[in-house]
Amino acid sequence: MSQLQPDPTAAGQTAGPDAGLGLLTRGYRPLAGTYDEMMAPDGTLRGPWPAFLRRLAELGEEGVREAFAGAEQQLRNSGVFFRVYDDPVGAERPWPLTPVPLLVSQSEWAALSAGAVQRARLAEALLADVYGAGRLARDGILPAAAIAGSPDFLRPLVGVEPKGGRFLRFFAVDLGRGPDGRWWVLSDRAQAPSGAGYALENRLAVTRALPEVARGLNVERLAPFFQAFRDDLAALNAGADARVGLLTPGRLNETYFEHAYLARYLGFLLVEGGDLTVRGDAVYVRTVSGLKRIDALWRRLDGDFADPLELRTASALGVPGLVQAVRAGRVDVTNALGSGVAESRALMGFMPALYRHLLGEELTLPNLATWWCGQESERRAVLDGFDRMAIASAFSGPLPGLPFWSKLGAAMSEGERQVARALIETRGLDVVGQENVGLSTMPVWDGGRLKPKPFVLRLFVAAVGDRDWTVMPGGFCRISGANDAHLVSMQQGAETADVWVLSDAPVKQTSLLPQPDRVAIRRSTGTLPSRSADNLYWLARYLERAEGTLRLLRALINRLVEAGGDADQPIVRLLIEHLRFIGTIEAEREGSPIDLVAAALSDPASPSGLPALTGAARAAGSAIRDRLAPDAFRAVTEIAVLFETIGRQRLTPAQMLDEVNHGLRRIAAFAGLAAENMNRAMGWRFLDLGRRIERGLATAAVVRRFALDAPSTEALDLALEAGDSQITYRWRYVMRPAPLPVIDLLMLDDANPRSIAFQTARIVEHLEALPATRLDGRPVELLRLARKLDARLANTAAEKIDTHDIDRITGRLLRLSGLVTDRFFTQRPSEARPEELE
Repeated sequence: MSQLQPDPTAAGQTAGPDAGLGLLTRGYRPLAGTYDEMMAPDGTLRGPWPAFLRRLAELGEEGVREAFAGAEQQLRNSGVFFRVYDDPVGAERPWPLTPVPLLVSQSEWAALSAGAVQRARLAEALLADVYGAGRLARDGILPAAAIAGSPDFLRPLVGVEPKGGRFLRFFAVDLGRGPDGRWWVLSDRAQAPSGAGYALENRLAVTRALPEVARGLNVERLAPFFQAFRDDLAALNAGADARVGLLTPGRLNETYFEHAYLARYLGFLLVEGGDLTVRGDAVYVRTVSGLKRIDALWRRLDGDFADPLELRTASALGVPGLVQAVRAGRVDVTNALGSGVAESRALMGFMPALYRHLLGEELTLPNLATWWCGQESERRAVLDGFDRMAIASAFSGPLPGLPFWSKLGAAMSEGERQVARALIETRGLDVVGQENVGLSTMPVWDGGRLKPKPFVLRLFVAAVGDRDWTVMPGGFCRISGANDAHLVSMQQGAETADVWVLSDAPVKQTSLLPQPDRVAIRRSTGTLPSRSADNLYWLARYLERAEGTLRLLRALINRLVEAGGDADQPIVRLLIEHLRFIGTIEAEREGSPIDLVAAALSDPASPSGLPALTGAARAAGSAIRDRLAPDAFRAVTEIAVLFETIGRQRLTPAQMLDEVNHGLRRIAAFAGLAAENMNRAMGWRFLDLGRRIERGLATAAVVRRFALDAPSTEALDLALEAGDSQITYRWRYVMRPAPLPVIDLLMLDDANPRSIAFQTARIVEHLEALPATRLDGRPVELLRLARKLDARLANTAAEKIDTHDIDRITGRLLRLSGLVTDRFFTQRPSEARPEELE
């Protein structure tokens, strides 16, 4: 009997339409003293939950299991992750989604969304005063220390009006429900709110797993919200050369996946601080086609990191001169620099009065009661009620001298209590006390059944036009595993859930994609930032270098196995000598040949070993996740993981050979994805350009070592094996390897995809198609050098090749690599004067 199907013979059960509900909710008990979203204390189901559970029960036990497994598979296939900062290596963790959504009825949503818009309007009005007239502090309505004490208050921005007239264009508010069922505002998010991209991925995973359930319940769609936000920012960037930019701190940020995902979804340009430069008070993106003007940035890094010239001088993440560009009205930054001051906990206790004063209304969503200890009466109240309150930092960051930003007074150790109380007495403006309110719970699928767990709901509000706001009909739900949770953090092991806002009427099927009858045909993929081209180029080089290294290691293992481990064979010594020369085996490392192979495959400390090479490839791929398909990035990740884990056990030579072949197959899989699935735009050209240069260098080194320096039959056969050209040679020459045919095949045969001539022909082809390789109609040095090298190989006979020729070819390939970097990956000030960029 299926667990989810009604059993008419069970005690107390019937075969009626609601029989499956009892089986789904069996054993579900709301936590004492909390409000549960699904079930009232008397066991009755609330609001839309009966309808949801009925549809879920109709799937049957196996159907539910398959649906929920499908949601997890969707996230894995999409490569969704977040980064844990406390992890010793900053590891990427799989996204923790529970497949049961939080359900919100249309009537309740109307009240929540109206309250969220109120909070956005209040934060906008507050920021306009703080960075404008300053009447609130001047008139004593808001203590100046509650504003200026915040590290998010940026003094250089005082008096600066944002280009678009708004301080906030993307705002969020965190909500919790108290035991009485009322929603409370736990915090405002005005700096750079995160979670919207993850909410999109949650929605995609859950609705694909439960499509009929979602359609039957009329779940509101998220696309119109993002479309409105995108169009609003695009209007600010209408006159620029480049698309709207999404400014990310980089791939080591905890939510970098979201940055890359949103950039791809919205059609924004993912940029880091190093991609941007300020010239003549305007902001430009460094691209492979030169500098391109950009007038709108959606920033996802903290404001004080945005400009090392006028803000945090030690920041390596920002854009020198960005504040001046904002001051001159040449760029709109969303949200405005300095807007983080609006989310200070020090201000929360003042918010209801501020709303009445600024906007003449009452807030419909009350604050979590907060006492700022910068005032005497509030300080005394917090000290008197210390054990009953959460003691928290008034601003961003942890409490001074303590390892946390918020903790219940009663839960502190004696040492923590002493530090916290002394801090309140001596530096009260850095501390707030907050009411201790237990969070409400929602059902979570855990161990094959529903269990209640505490959660926090984040709502997102976007500006539309000059005055209007729109609220995303859903949200970002974080769930704690602790029953007595007062805080929920992804960094501390929280799960997430989709949020379904249920309409009373069928929902129009809208999409962020243009309608088929209104699509403007175009074949250009747009601007390619220099950083993206750089990472594509080096991703290919690292993988090609890893492939060449694996082929040499495979040859070494095979020869050791054939000779029973004899290390005195000339070919073994020659191979080890070559592996030392290219850095795969460190010069000072000693040991048996098989131990040297093991170190090359598994030692992370070896700078040119497989863990280092594939790890560098993954790092390059991580920096351009917005430009790699999920399958391609997953292939790169799997290659790196293979060599991260290979050293955890001692392998036999046969097992090493298996792992080497496994690595080669995975690299080939990535190459196949790139060859068959990537559009032949500039990004693909840089990827292939990196592969061709690296392969040419590797082949030149192999030919020199094994075909010219020591051209024995064994060495020549190894050269063909390393160049993956054995079958071609045997087709052409029914004889043992001879020097001239091997040299011709590996160096001069432009039909052999492993030859140097083939690589140079492709290099010329790519450079001819790339921008900035001609000046006034004449080829630049980079293109001239590539053409000369290709022509030399095309007009040279094999018998004329000697070691000096190989060295000259290697030098020219290295020179080409340096010129590619100079031409495409950097723009020096001399390349573009401000007056030429207008």
